[in-house]
Amino acid sequence: MKIGIVINKVSTEEAEYTTTRIAMTAVNRGHEVWYVGAADFTYASDEKVYAQVTGISKTKYSSLKTFLNELKGPKARKERICISELDILLLRNDPAGEEGDGRSWAQSAGMQFGRVATQNGVIVLNDPRSLGRARNKMYLESFPEEVRPKTLVSRDKAEIRSFAKELGGNVVLKPLQGSGGQGVFLVRQNEMRNLNQMVEAISRDGYVIAQEYLPKAAEGDTRLFMLNGYPLKYKGKFAAFRRISGSDDIRSNIHAGGQKIQAEVDKVMLHVAEIVRPRLVQDGMFLVGLDIVGDKLMEINVFSPGGLGSAQKFEKVNFAVPVIEALERKVEYMGFYRRNFDNTEMATL
Repeated sequence: MKIGIVINKVSTEEAEYTTTRIAMTAVNRGHEVWYVGAADFTYASDEKVYAQVTGISKTKYSSLKTFLNELKGPKARKERICISELDILLLRNDPAGEEGDGRSWAQSAGMQFGRVATQNGVIVLNDPRSLGRARNKMYLESFPEEVRPKTLVSRDKAEIRSFAKELGGNVVLKPLQGSGGQGVFLVRQNEMRNLNQMVEAISRDGYVIAQEYLPKAAEGDTRLFMLNGYPLKYKGKFAAFRRISGSDDIRSNIHAGGQKIQAEVDKVMLHVAEIVRPRLVQDGMFLVGLDIVGDKLMEINVFSPGGLGSAQKFEKVNFAVPVIEALERKVEYMGFYRRNFDNTEMATL
């Protein structure tokens, strides 16, 4: 296979990233892998997409650090390729990583050029059209209410205060855009007097999500990976890990001081996964991370979902292998059909 991987910048990639694990596993299985920065595309007059890409020269690597060092070093291969020559284009760039860096244009670059690539028979994952609809946390509201916390999206302080009172005074406030646990507040019943200031702070950058507080969130959340619409399972182990919050911080996100522990994937989590499965399939979401608290879905991570390395650490299996095996099957399917298959449907076959 010829695989292109869209990232923000080669210089900002890290050895422990899920993207690095997928890329190295693909190379070790004999595939050709090229990294494409969000700034490296060209739409030419022949109506095809080209890119300045970076690759590696070896065919086997035993260390993620060695792999990435070569990718960033002087031995890296630099070429200009036509994207339509690829079999797979993985959209692994994180739009949130471009915030506040003067590169807002880069947030949608992979999706825009990815859509053109699908017209030339390239399998683009996750599906770029659906990713465009999932740019912010409102994507969660398109899933059945049985798996969602009660939610209000607004910039109106009075609306948010009224909603908080309906919930008994305990409500979580967070920005509609963004990630990493930034700008997340828990407003308790005896802290309602501070609600206006919190809303003002969050709304400087856009809309505010007011969400039902789930008491079980104090125990942390579980990241469960979905592949082709099903929970990712390899050698009898689920690709999952649990995150617990640090001290009294409600945010279990690792960037906010949380810790990772081994997850126990139970029937409740699998039921949540089954409820969201049809929509993920319909939207062509190939690799997704579900953040689950109790029987509710807190977030759906469709842009560069990370943490496969954490799951591997606890479960002792390389979950990048079934990801590459799934890509190999898709390329084989496209060969049978002469690259003539709808991208959204192919994404989860």
